[in-house]
Amino acid sequence: MYTSKLVRLRPRSFLPVVHRARFASTSTTKFVKFDWEDPLSLEFLLTEEEIAIRDMTRDYCQTSTSHQSAFIVPEVLFNVSQEKFMPRVLEGYRIETLDTSILSEMSELGLLGPTIQGYGCAGASSVAYGLIAREIERFSHSP
Repeated sequence: MYTSKLVRLRPRSFLPVVHRARFASTSTTKFVKFDWEDPLSLEFLLTEEEIAIRDMTRDYCQTSTSHQSAFIVPEVLFNVSQEKFMPRVLEGYRIETLDTSILSEMSELGLLGPTIQGYGCAGASSVAYGLIAREIERFSHSP
């Protein structure tokens, strides 16, 4: 039977924990409670800056006017009219137009081009960019 050289040369101690846990007795196996909001436990891998950027983006996208993030945000977040991101996106879908003021506000918050260093951009990590995209997609998906 054919097996790759890598598999044949690899000692048993380097098998992933998942495979070794399969052979462990049930008395020593401990199960972690499943968190449906963070099924892969990625929250623990984020830095404080990435969490703050994610929270700021979520606050901008939500329709509520409360701001619970400890991140210092530009004045534009508080000067946005009562219609924030979500109502304007829904209206844009209905009448098939793009509200360009959304792009201006996102630009002032530093949500456009966040990974670019200089030129007035944040210079954030690629993970922070992914978190920004996830939060915007959460609220701007097609209904």
